Amino acid sequence: MAGAAERGAGGVRAVVLDLDGVLADSLAVAREAFALAYAEVVGGGVAPVDEYCRHPGRYLPDVLRLMGLPAAMADPFVRESNRLAHLVTPVDGAAGVLGALRGRGIGLAVATGRSGVRARDLLGRLDLLRLVDHVVGSDEVARPKPAPDIVRRALELLGVAPADALMVGDAPSDLASARAAGVRAVAALWGESDPATLLAAGPDVVLAGLGELLPLCDPRPALDASPALDASPAPGTSPAARPATGGDGLAAPGVGPGGVDGHAG
Repeated sequence: MAGAAERGAGGVRAVVLDLDGVLADSLAVAREAFALAYAEVVGGGVAPVDEYCRHPGRYLPDVLRLMGLPAAMADPFVRESNRLAHLVTPVDGAAGVLGALRGRGIGLAVATGRSGVRARDLLGRLDLLRLVDHVVGSDEVARPKPAPDIVRRALELLGVAPADALMVGDAPSDLASARAAGVRAVAALWGESDPATLLAAGPDVVLAGLGELLPLCDPRPALDASPALDASPAPGTSPAARPATGGDGLAAPGVGPGGVDGHAG
């Protein structure tokens, strides 16, 4: 398969995407798996599911440590996530958007908080694996998000420089990973994070829906000239696809090494 550097044209040659929340609607399954793992390992009481969901994009061992919960919850979480995986659905329009980007010669990679094996399995279940060039799991790099390693690895596989790529994510850790890798950070407001928290993380571009990614990746003009990024969008272009101006300007805000998965990816 030809590298994206050979195929693409214009200002964007590659797009790196988060998985959970961006391409896959998996939050309900993650919440249920967390509650079941909590009941199995901790026992009585109400599982702090809402607090767990305030850590999107982080791999599970980190989240458990931050929440002061037993690391032993990881195995039953993964088991229950696998058992319930048939309930995960693709985000609306995901196949069409990925197919359109491929048709324009844009290189595509998924960089996820899941392990590589589980990410590929889920993408296969959703019939999206065939539409991406590479999948990088958090167990396949030295440091998971918010470190830049996973985005850098995706770009290495795609053969694309950071300046020619976008990273689309729905968590502050996605945006931090993108920035640390020198890649423009695109906030996915349709994902799992609270929008105010995501906007406060300072994305370069804000999208309300996955389809709004397409105007950013027109193979002809450079990114900075794209109508979707204009302060006064062209007729028919959603105003949500715009440059972010930081927290004050817009709003108030996996698997790690060892093979343990969190839901966010």
